[in-house]
Amino acid sequence: MKNKLIRFRPVILLFIFLNALFFGGYALLNRWDVDRGVLIIGNLVLFLASVLSFMVAMRGLNASNPHAFVRSVYGSIMLKFFICIIAALVYIMAFRNELNKPALFICMGLYLVYTFVEISVLTKSLKSNAQKRRED
Repeated sequence: MKNKLIRFRPVILLFIFLNALFFGGYALLNRWDVDRGVLIIGNLVLFLASVLSFMVAMRGLNASNPHAFVRSVYGSIMLKFFICIIAALVYIMAFRNELNKPALFICMGLYLVYTFVEISVLTKSLKSNAQKRRED
């Protein structure tokens, strides 16, 4: 479990850095008319979706079939995508008149950043697992 947490460290650091940026950049976000609350909640949803997706992908990494890892990565990306789509639709429906489009577009960009970081962590994990299996 501790090894999985160490592998997930870049995503945790990204979450902490973005939250610090959102809390510290209050004046700049107000100047750009970006709702800080939407960014913070969006960042939390993306982080939790990434945690869930990482757990699904890591389960596939430990499978004996190499294609199971690819299927689990695709499945985890789709899971995260649908969680984010549902969260965005809930926000759009709930705040239809007061929708903050800049914050929503920033969250869309953060989705790409989280996905890139998560895939890079999973790729490194795959390489280290392959190297361990060759040594055994």
